[in-house]
Amino acid sequence: MQHKIDPAQCGPHGQVMADAVQSCVHCGFCLAACPTYQLLGEEMDSPRGRIYLMKHVLEQAIPAAEAQPYIDRCLGCLGCVPACPSGVPYGDLLMGYRGWVEAARSRPWLDAAARTLIIETLPYPARFRTAVRTGNIGKLLQRALPEQFQSMLSLLPAKLPTAVPLPVVFPSQGPRRARVALLAGCVQQVLAPDINLATLHVLAANGVETVIPRQQHCCGALLMHIGELEKARQLAGHNLQVFPEDVDAVVTNAAGCGSGMKEYGLLFQGTAAAGPAVAFAHRVKDVTVFLDDLGFQPPPGFAAPLKVVYQDACHLRHAQGVMAPPRRLLTAVPNLTLLELDDGGLCCGSAGTYNLDQPDIAAALGRRKAEHIIQTGADRVVSGNIGCITQLQTHLPPGLPVLHTMQLLAMAGDPSSDAQR
Repeated sequence: MQHKIDPAQCGPHGQVMADAVQSCVHCGFCLAACPTYQLLGEEMDSPRGRIYLMKHVLEQAIPAAEAQPYIDRCLGCLGCVPACPSGVPYGDLLMGYRGWVEAARSRPWLDAAARTLIIETLPYPARFRTAVRTGNIGKLLQRALPEQFQSMLSLLPAKLPTAVPLPVVFPSQGPRRARVALLAGCVQQVLAPDINLATLHVLAANGVETVIPRQQHCCGALLMHIGELEKARQLAGHNLQVFPEDVDAVVTNAAGCGSGMKEYGLLFQGTAAAGPAVAFAHRVKDVTVFLDDLGFQPPPGFAAPLKVVYQDACHLRHAQGVMAPPRRLLTAVPNLTLLELDDGGLCCGSAGTYNLDQPDIAAALGRRKAEHIIQTGADRVVSGNIGCITQLQTHLPPGLPVLHTMQLLAMAGDPSSDAQR
């Protein structure tokens, strides 16, 4: 029996998914760029294999449950996208598919409980902070808990940094060259609030005034990534209302957030907010791209030579195509030598909630990335995403600091910083 995808039966993104499936010619160029295929060696754990599975589910040729383990193991890193000669929009297909399947998916109660905890905690900084503190108490009973919750507890930091309230406006230093609005992020505010402070200082040193909307919410990228599209639309829709339009750009210092915000057009496709969502997405820029476009004014630099290796966050390198701007900013810093990883940009295994959903695969990819970093002989590791930073800190030796790009640039302008000593 011949099957065919009926877009009308596949949710609001049915046509997008059908077009993406149709564009895949199964050439196999994606295999070398896929972390799970490289690790597991299974065809169905490759982008080509997953597209084949999604096609058959969308055609109602096989049940979704048959394909689900392989789709769940996809990191969503999008390493396959720049490798694809046919230009298959794999990210659009994956987001639409996960949202379509999730609406009707039945999960075992423990999986459902763990997922609910993630959904109701991570996008909300105050809740997440409370959950980390509660979870550290719960570590005393960790071995008695189900496996899903043991994985969560093992990833919690033993101590959180002090919460740092952000101003509504952070002025530029000297003549104002630009004015931007900053997405503060959710998980990042709890795990590494210094990243936002460093970002504000680097922007200010470059003549940029920054507005931080007080009422902003999570951008929704985490929820988009796992198929919770309606909840993501609620958060994103709120931000469409509270972010100002009289700015030169909406900047983000988290690769996953920036990638998610650039997909608002797809998220709101077919809704009344589609137009504003597309306009908003066009204004979103990673902070390194904004500074590079503006004309970066390098800081004084470091007192002693410093070797730094830059680890590409997947949602900068693959999803947004951003590779050169952060490297140009770093190489402009006096006394800094930029080193490169020889791993083809394969994912470190963080990928949003992947550490919680697929801990064994995430750990294997984290160890692999750490080995490549150590081989460079770098003094510091730099990346542009809080998930990558947290993953690398877990797998690298304690004596090898992992910093955000903005943190290192801020240190290069501060003679009293630890990096100067």
